[in-house]
Amino acid sequence: MRDSNTLDSTRLQRLQQTPLWDFALTLYASPGVEAACLKLQEEAGLDVCEVLFHCWLYSCGLEAEPKALACQREQRRLWQSHVTEVLRGLRQDLKASAAASESVKALRETIKQAELMAERENLQRWQAWAWASSSDEQRVGNVVEKSLDAANWLLNQLLSGQSGHQAESGTKEKNEWLYSLQTLTCQLDPHQGAR
Repeated sequence: MRDSNTLDSTRLQRLQQTPLWDFALTLYASPGVEAACLKLQEEAGLDVCEVLFHCWLYSCGLEAEPKALACQREQRRLWQSHVTEVLRGLRQDLKASAAASESVKALRETIKQAELMAERENLQRWQAWAWASSSDEQRVGNVVEKSLDAANWLLNQLLSGQSGHQAESGTKEKNEWLYSLQTLTCQLDPHQGAR
């Protein structure tokens, strides 16, 4: 039996053959996923790119190592707050004006495309981080056992090392988040092809 601490090369190879952007587009297009992601973003304050990143890892039978994740999470959150959220705010601010002006509508569409490019860049940075795992700093590891409750596993991944609103939320809020996460995780098949 393989040592559970040894990274399964088949799983890592599968991860490297599945670009995060392609995975994210496919998952996001699945029934109910877009609405669930937006709910998690707006109500739980979760970063959708990080949610998709953890789903990507899980689909390959992997998970992020908590200590290594902390620094990367902070870098990705800075990107989101300084770039993506600024673009999103501009796009949302122009919504009412766009209904009355074709030029503002075109500007809003351009900002929407820039926001999408910022999301893609963020996902590419998550991917590069996971792929750059070395023996000195193992960034990802095997999911030892397939969780019977993948949504709870995902919530734990997202809240690990967190403080603030998400970590301190009540049972009702967390149950609502779990419902949204179940929409995502029911689309995943952990360990598919990873033996």
